[in-house]
Amino acid sequence: MTPQREYTPKQWRHTQYASYLGYITQAVVNNLAPLLFLIFQEVYRIPLEQITLLVTVNFCVQLSVDMLSTRFVDKIGYRPCIVAAHFFAAAGLAGLGVFPRLLPDPFAGLLAAVFLYAIGGGLIEVLISPIVEACPTENKASVMSLLHSFYCWGSVGVILLSTLFLGAFGKGAWTVLALLWALLPLFNAFWFWRVPIARLTEEGGALPLSKLFSQKLFWIFAALMVAAGACELSMSQWASAFAESGLGVSKTVGDLAGPCFFAVLMGCARVIYAKVGHKLNLLNAQWMCGLLCVVAYLMTALSPIPVLALLGCGLCGFSVGILWPGTFSVAARYLPKGGTAMFALLALFGDLGCTGGPTLVGFVSGIFGGELKMGLLAAVVFPMLLILAVLVCKRTLAGGKEKP
Repeated sequence: MTPQREYTPKQWRHTQYASYLGYITQAVVNNLAPLLFLIFQEVYRIPLEQITLLVTVNFCVQLSVDMLSTRFVDKIGYRPCIVAAHFFAAAGLAGLGVFPRLLPDPFAGLLAAVFLYAIGGGLIEVLISPIVEACPTENKASVMSLLHSFYCWGSVGVILLSTLFLGAFGKGAWTVLALLWALLPLFNAFWFWRVPIARLTEEGGALPLSKLFSQKLFWIFAALMVAAGACELSMSQWASAFAESGLGVSKTVGDLAGPCFFAVLMGCARVIYAKVGHKLNLLNAQWMCGLLCVVAYLMTALSPIPVLALLGCGLCGFSVGILWPGTFSVAARYLPKGGTAMFALLALFGDLGCTGGPTLVGFVSGIFGGELKMGLLAAVVFPMLLILAVLVCKRTLAGGKEKP
């Protein structure tokens, strides 16, 4: 690769802009299909229980990519992998509208489309953060927080724009909608082909996995990622149902009042931290956000007033804003030789939290006869785990037992 010094600051900013679009693409990958579930059921006569398998396939493929990428990304290089990721995402999104019509079994077509864009989504999750971390910028924690805010804005955008598009042109235009969203990763693939991309570590300089696994700090950061993913998804996955049951609104309004409200405040938290984060101690900020998250879960689960419960949901979005990107930044600072493998593994642990958290909420709610508040009350264990992990991290660093 061309040395960093041959590129201008303006050229490196284009790398950041392409990365922002990468996270918006990730938001489209994770949020578009769920918006179309009822349409799939109506058009193709697929049972809703079968359609929900699409979410499981998406998660499992992305999780597999997280694990496998530790073996090939550094060998192949960032640029070919991130470009391929966007082509996979574009093919899968376009395939949502095309494959079910081409294959004898429409559900098989949907599965093929999800499989393709999940490969792209998994690679994007693994690669975007180290690409931005490797850019020659100051205040890397702030830059990382701003980067991850674009996932929030992408989530809001795909919900709002898709809802408006289907409202204006009718549900029958959903295939056109999928094709239009596919243009975003297609454009970004060519942009990533042109922008400068640096390695996070010099070739051969990254820690081998055995050495990385022997670092106590790595396992602390892994626990932080599990807690961060669970804190975020335990609330956001149930926000729509909570808005509908608490306020008695329609599904459309529930999606806007629940997930959108959560995502907007989460994005605001990341933008605020990007502006003032260089003045703050990141671990202290995460500890305080953990406490705020505990308050948000208790407020949502125990409030007798539905509107206050919804405000608790939004407060949760604000409190979790810096947890995921903040852990990436702390890990990159104290384990600078972790390389791409460390980011891939941390993403893997984060994804485990993302599936474990909502699962716990659903399981506990089922025990109490579908009482969602009891499930959310049980989920307060995740921000408490996060606070504990931050305190252990601070103690480990203060003791000087782990050296970067």
